[in-house]
Amino acid sequence: MPIVCVGEKLAEREAGHTENICRTQFHGSVGALTPEEFSRILIAYEPVWAIGTGRTATPDMAAAVHRFIRQCAEKQFSAGHASKLRILYGGSVKPDNIQGLMAQEELDGALVGGASLDAKSFANIVKESG
Repeated sequence: MPIVCVGEKLAEREAGHTENICRTQFHGSVGALTPEEFSRILIAYEPVWAIGTGRTATPDMAAAVHRFIRQCAEKQFSAGHASKLRILYGGSVKPDNIQGLMAQEELDGALVGGASLDAKSFANIVKESG
């Protein structure tokens, strides 16, 4: 199953351009898909500024972007497609932040990167994710 990643750089976030960047990436990646094709993908919010840095979006920040991505899906496809879309968070997911992230209704799961390379760390993420 394809995972399409969208996310902004730190300077873009600090300048308040997160939504514009994610909208452009959304339309540039999945915008040309048919509704049937769209129903077979996942989207991951991967803030570039968090990849491999140890920094992570706060749960509220991640939820706001996930909500925005779902709105893009609704406008492009339909409310039904948007509600069925699984949106993952993938920016420095760790055992100590997974509970807060997964407590957000908008987050459908996590795309774990470097932390998955350590079996104990990954097991703790799975355990803590509820």
